[in-house]
Amino acid sequence: MLVEWDWWTVDFGYAHAGAVGVLVGGSEPGPAYCDVGSGPHVPSTTHWSAYDGRAGRPRAEALRAVCACGWRSAAQYPLDWDTIGDQPLYEADVDLSGPLADWTAHLSVVRDAAVPLPEPLAALLVEMAGQLTATAADAPLAAMRAAGVLERIAARVGRETAGALCDDGMPAEAVATALGTTRSKALVLLLNAQDR
Repeated sequence: MLVEWDWWTVDFGYAHAGAVGVLVGGSEPGPAYCDVGSGPHVPSTTHWSAYDGRAGRPRAEALRAVCACGWRSAAQYPLDWDTIGDQPLYEADVDLSGPLADWTAHLSVVRDAAVPLPEPLAALLVEMAGQLTATAADAPLAAMRAAGVLERIAARVGRETAGALCDDGMPAEAVATALGTTRSKALVLLLNAQDR
């Protein structure tokens, strides 16, 4: 199944990737299948635009924001099928600003609960991202090398700090909240640190 996230941030990556979700009969439908002819593999997707009632797929009644962490917006945005008509949803002029605003508000809650980065470190990360982007345009191999160095630094520091958190007995839920990630990702970090 193809999961297509509409939004994500550098801060939280795909742990809090957001998308426009659909509701059919008041609940989220399963994946929409795409008929591509004969064969054993039938592709599917959960992208909102596939739920237009065409080719036997369910027809969305409303949209709402969803997040990879499992959060679902309480707000629902009904689709006006009289205006949309028979055109596919991906061609219709559907206003997605409501779901985007709801997901952004969800991220604000996640960001407020996460441990803040010290200002000098946050500024250094912004500067480093700018330098890497500029280097990628001028000297792509140098940028790749720098990215590799950063990966190794991050992996080493991550193992060391996760090990310290394990030694302190910090629960995965607390780590997840502090990092702005999911419990399962925090648990993987802590378990990997125990294997060091």
